[in-house]
Amino acid sequence: MTTLPSPFEGKSIWLLTGSQDLYGEEILNQVTEQSRRVAATLDEAPQIPADVTWQPVLKDRASIHRAALTANADPTCLGVVVWMHTFSPAKMWIAGLGALDKPMLHLHTQAEATLPWGEVDMDFMNLNQAAHGDREFAYIATRISQRRKTVVGHASAETVRQKVGTWVRAAAGWDALRTMRLARFGDNMRNVAVTEGDKTEAEIRLGTSVNTWAVNDLVERVEAVTEEQIQQTVAEYDAAYQVVSSMVPGSRRRQELEYAARQEVGIREFLSEGGFTAFTTNFEDLGGLRQLPGLAVQRLMAAGYGFGAEGDWKTAMLVRAAKVMGYGLPGGASLMEDYTYEMTPGREKILGAHMLEVCPTLTTETPRLEIHPLAIGDREDPPRLVFTADPGPGVVVAMSDLRERFRLTVNKVNLVPPDAPLPRLPVAHAVWQPEPDFATSAECWLMAGAAHHSVLSTALGLEAFEDLAEIAGIELAVIDQASSPRSFGQELRWNAAYHRLAQGL
Repeated sequence: MTTLPSPFEGKSIWLLTGSQDLYGEEILNQVTEQSRRVAATLDEAPQIPADVTWQPVLKDRASIHRAALTANADPTCLGVVVWMHTFSPAKMWIAGLGALDKPMLHLHTQAEATLPWGEVDMDFMNLNQAAHGDREFAYIATRISQRRKTVVGHASAETVRQKVGTWVRAAAGWDALRTMRLARFGDNMRNVAVTEGDKTEAEIRLGTSVNTWAVNDLVERVEAVTEEQIQQTVAEYDAAYQVVSSMVPGSRRRQELEYAARQEVGIREFLSEGGFTAFTTNFEDLGGLRQLPGLAVQRLMAAGYGFGAEGDWKTAMLVRAAKVMGYGLPGGASLMEDYTYEMTPGREKILGAHMLEVCPTLTTETPRLEIHPLAIGDREDPPRLVFTADPGPGVVVAMSDLRERFRLTVNKVNLVPPDAPLPRLPVAHAVWQPEPDFATSAECWLMAGAAHHSVLSTALGLEAFEDLAEIAGIELAVIDQASSPRSFGQELRWNAAYHRLAQGL
């Protein structure tokens, strides 16, 4: 199966090192050599998925401003890591930070982890001044409300590399949002509120271009798929999945599987030719399609595309961002929906699923390729992959449009096996126990007005979405072990006040 290219291929993070001319050429040569070593230390870290590129040491207002503009103009630059090796007077950074339009991480580090106590003299002190140079820088960044992540520790430390790596993934997610083209095949499901939203505001705030194409524009592409393409694709199905007997070669329902393959090829070609990395469908608006796309959507999500059901473009954006941020990590990401509950006291769980469209990256087992009736959509029975998501930690994330802002609601969860087999459930599914407990989680989720469609990620943790929200400047509401309805309600009120004030008049 052809997948979207790595979001980190050809991309880099720039290390910007601050100093000044006060210390003389010998000290500045050492600053250059040591900042190169810090860049190399970060670049070799397996936790950091993009290249880390050293940039010349910045010593004055003009060079700092020029570096910011150059970073902005370079599409391969995901963001900048900033470090004050010596004392870099922060007024020099005002123009540059004001111009910077790329994500920023402030790395509070120094060249060596260990002090050579018996050799420390004033030359050493003048060279190794990050302890107060970074404080000077952080003051001006705070003064001008510069959004940033701060990481403290030596560049070789595991925790530092992990935090920087997570931020790099969030920066890639932001880059994906800023450059995303999203195709809506048809409109939203009728009378549903939360899947609506301001598409213009999404492009202003997040950069994502969301537009609609008639379903029959897609139908033309589906009908143009060749028999050779269909047979190549169903051969992939036969090799990759446990195909039920009614759809194996020569069986009575093979034609439905072949039509699912036709849909997959047609949708993939439409998306590829249009430069789209996310899309939506709607069972109420299928035009000339013979099936609601199920298997095709599952496989396209597995290939890295974002998807939202019933026209839910906000969830499609989130799925794509999660795919990018989690690229190369174990686990996966998928459209998800809270469907039903186990409410026995002490055994509470959430059973999540969707009509068809749950991504197989959530399992390491071989999915079953089945075909079942679909009671809605008034079309022929669609094939779909059926499986249970693997146990382990995860997050459930939803985006809501609250008129003047977008809100991300994130709930930390623990995926578990079902209490008993689900032989009659004809769709892929996941079972989880939410933090801090079922009742608190559900109450807080409802208080936040969080959507019933979400992204379930088992590749990413909370920190990646915290970093993404900080980079994007959008509201984040977190439900975890520390949450209570009272504290969460207060947080929502504080968030509302802050975000309204931050937008100005």
